[in-house]
Amino acid sequence: MTLKIHIDDGAPPYEQVRAQISEQARSGALPVGYRLPTVRGLAESLGLAANTVAKAYRALEADGVIETRGRNGTFVAAAGSAAVREAAAAARTYAERVRRLGLGEDEALDAVRDALRAAYGQ
Repeated sequence: MTLKIHIDDGAPPYEQVRAQISEQARSGALPVGYRLPTVRGLAESLGLAANTVAKAYRALEADGVIETRGRNGTFVAAAGSAAVREAAAAARTYAERVRRLGLGEDEALDAVRDALRAAYGQ
């Protein structure tokens, strides 16, 4: 695992750690089951406070990217499947809502496309 913290970057260090681990897990550079360094170990190697790395790990765990197994350590989770499940649940909620609003399928899909374009800056 390779992480680099850029002090002159506008993003706070914990966000840089979170984003880099998330991207590496998503790309497969960090495979499912990969054991991450301890909070203290990673903090020391990056020259950060332990609380900074702990904050990043908490955010990654909340996102389903990593999982902590108590004294056994912190590991890359099967994030893809968790993300797909969460997206499917959001889609079901959206589908129920647009049906209650009386929108047709084309109108509902157009709204989703517009929202995705906005989210991805297109």
